[in-house]
Parts: sequence; structure tokens; C-alpha cells
Amino acid sequence: MWYIFHILALFVENKQHFSTMAMKKSKFYTPKPFKEQITDFFKGLLFWKGRKKGIIHTMDIKWHHIKAVFFPKDFYEKYHYLGSIPWKEDSDMFQALEPLIIFLDHKAKRWWCPRWFLRFLHLFGNDNSIVRVRNRTLANLSDKLTKGIMMVDYKTKWTWYDLRISIYGDKQMNWLADAIEDKFYRDGRKDDVLAELKKLNPEKDYSWKPLADLEAELEKLKPNY
Repeated sequence: MWYIFHILALFVENKQHFSTMAMKKSKFYTPKPFKEQITDFFKGLLFWKGRKKGIIHTMDIKWHHIKAVFFPKDFYEKYHYLGSIPWKEDSDMFQALEPLIIFLDHKAKRWWCPRWFLRFLHLFGNDNSIVRVRNRTLANLSDKLTKGIMMVDYKTKWTWYDLRISIYGDKQMNWLADAIEDKFYRDGRKDDVLAELKKLNPEKDYSWKPLADLEAELEKLKPNY
């Protein structure tokens, strides 16, 4: 457990690099009394109780949340510290995004930092969320250790294969995300065009043709039907 205290010590020594320090320099900032800061810190570590401030409400942490930190049962729980992780492992979406998640983990996880500790920080610092903060100190430490790398969102827009991926990462990560989006779109579009061609001309095999040729063939056949 010694390395946890070492990480916390490094965080305290370098805390001036965080945005909270910039905020403290503002003339509008009023520091909290030390007693209140300590109280807030330990309240954030309560396993069972969420807190509410305005319209923001942190969740009640249950035993299964703690269990997932130390004994993840699947891909989703293992990499959940990275943000929005796909959970349905037999889906096309999961198959497309799995390489990206593994690459994000490779870039985000420092070799000396155990993955369970990052899951711990994500739970008690970020409330297992990409938008909430349960404990500012732990959330900042999580951001520091992972270099801010995160899977923000993934969704389809106009069609089931029009995949949109949002991440916080470097050029390589964005290149991979763009390549996955393009591949997912082209494969899905090809499946749709092949289905249309099969309806119009069920006797002919078009599967070997590239997408551009399939779309051209579909345009030729459509006026005849």
C-alpha cells in the first residue's frame, strides 16, 4: 500500500498544476475553513451515502461498486475508469470499440499504477461518471494519473452504422477513433446496399464488389423497379 501514499504525496507536491489552484488565485475565491475541507473530504469517502448540492446528486455507493473496483467481472468493469465503456460484448458496437478502449488504457495507465487504484479514484473522485465530481481532490488525482485521457461518448446518429466517437486523447488516439468510425460506416453501408440489391436482383452475387461499385449498381437497378 506504500505506493498509494507515494502517489498522494506527489499529487500534493504538484497541486499547483491543477485548475483548482488557478481558481484560488481569483479575487472572487473565498477559501473554505480547514475543518469544512476535512469534513467534505471524508464525506466524499462514505460508502453508502450520496450528497446533493443544487441539481447535482452523487450516487449512493453500494457493495457491488466496491467489488467492481477490486474484482471486475467483465470488460466494462475493468476499464470503466476510462469513462463511457461499451458493455454488451456480443454487439457490433463493442467489437468496433474494443481496440480503442484497450489503446486508451495502454496510454492512460502508468506502468507503476495498478488499474484497481484508477477504478477507486474514478468511483470516489468522479462518482463513476464523466460529468459529476464526488471528491475534488481524488478527481484531480485521477485526471493527473490518467493524463486526462477519457472515452467521453459513442453513439450512432442518422443510421445504425453512422458511429460518432468522442474522446479526450492525443493524435494517435483520434486517428484510431476516426479509422473505426470510417470502417464501421463503410461496412454498415455495404450491408445495407447488399440487402437492397438482393431484393432487386436475388440471383446475382454482389458481395465481392467494393462499396462504390455496389452503390453505382444500385442506382442502375432502381429505375427499373
